[in-house]
Amino acid sequence: MGKNKLLIGYSGGDDVAAKAPFDLRYQYLAGIIGNGSQKCEDYSWWQCWGQETGKPPGSQFVSEYIAQAATHTEVAMFTYYVLLPAARHRIASFSEGPDEVHRAATDPAFMGAYLADFRTLLDGIGTSLAFVHIEPDFWGYAGQIAIPKGQDAHSLPAAVDASGDCPSPQFEKSMAGLGRCMISMARAHAPNAKVGLHASAWGTNYDVLLNRSASLDVTAEAQKLGRFMLSLGADMGDFVVADMSDRDAGCYQQGPPLCERQADTWWSTDSALPNFAQAFAWSKALADAVGRPVLWWQIPVGNVNQNDTDTHFKDNRVDYLLQHAGDVVANGAIGLAFGAGQDHQTTPSTDGGNLVNRTNALAEAGGAPVCP
Repeated sequence: MGKNKLLIGYSGGDDVAAKAPFDLRYQYLAGIIGNGSQKCEDYSWWQCWGQETGKPPGSQFVSEYIAQAATHTEVAMFTYYVLLPAARHRIASFSEGPDEVHRAATDPAFMGAYLADFRTLLDGIGTSLAFVHIEPDFWGYAGQIAIPKGQDAHSLPAAVDASGDCPSPQFEKSMAGLGRCMISMARAHAPNAKVGLHASAWGTNYDVLLNRSASLDVTAEAQKLGRFMLSLGADMGDFVVADMSDRDAGCYQQGPPLCERQADTWWSTDSALPNFAQAFAWSKALADAVGRPVLWWQIPVGNVNQNDTDTHFKDNRVDYLLQHAGDVVANGAIGLAFGAGQDHQTTPSTDGGNLVNRTNALAEAGGAPVCP
C-alpha cells in the first residue's frame, strides 16, 4: 500500500469516511451461492447485490465498492464469509462448526460452486489493490478438530480440485491444500490484492483471549495455533486476521434479546485477566510463529459514553487500542479494523464520533510507525 504506519479501518459508509483519514473500509461478502446460469432474483447472494432483477450475477458490487472506497483514498477490504451460509442453504441439516470441515469442505459439488464463487470475487478485484480476508471461524473449527489430536491441516480431507482451479496433485486434497489453493487463486486472479487467512484465538480448543488463569502459557498456545496456520499455508499470504470479540462488552453483559446470548467478555485495561496485555502477547507470538503480521478485525466500536441500548453499547477497545497504537504495532500487528459483528452493536455512525475523533488524533500525532 505504500504506507509505513498502523492501518486503521472500519465497516461503514461515506458519512464516516469523510470525517477521518481511514486506510481501510471493509465489507462482508456472505450469504448463499446461487446458480450462475440464472438471472438475479434472490439477493441473498452477494453476486446479485446492486444488480437489477433479471440481470446476470457477477462481480459488479465488488468493483463498485473498490471505486467508492477509493474516492476517500481508502482501500477496500472484503471479508469472504460464504462457506457457512452457503452450506446451510445447499446441504441438508447442516450446522456451524465441524460440519463445515467434515461435510462442506469434502463435498465436491458444493466446493466446486464455492471456489467458483470465490474466483468471481477475485476477478472483480482484478488488478486493483484490495484486501481479501478469507473465512472467519472456518479455519478455527478445523484447528479444533486437528490440534487436540496432535494433527495438522494435512489430516483433514477437502475437495480442493472440485472447481478445476486447483488441480491434484499440485494441490493436496486436504485442508492444507485448500488454504494454499485459495491464496494461489488470489495471486492468479487478483495479483495486486493483499490476502490472509483468519486465525481464531480459540482454534486450539482453548480461547486464549478469554483466559483468566495466570498460569496459562499464552505464547505456547499462540505457537500451537501458528503451527496449524502454517500447515494451512498461511505464510503464503500477506497477513493473518484475528478478532477480539464479535460483540460490544456491554451487549454481552446485558444478554438477550439484543445480544442474542449472554457471554463472557473482557474490556479491562491491564489490571486483571483477560486483558489487552494478554491479547498483545498472543498476537506477537502468533505473528512470530507464522512469519506474517496480524490484522485485528471487527473490533467492537462501543465506548464508555454509550448507554447500553440498541446500537449504543459500551466497550473500551477503540479508546484503549488507539491510545496504545505503538503497543499494537510492537506486538505483531499491522492494522486495526473496527466494526460491528451484529446488527444491534455500536457502529462508527452511532458511537457519537468517538472512532473518528480517535483516528484523527492518531493521524495528527503522526500515526504509529510499523517500519523503522
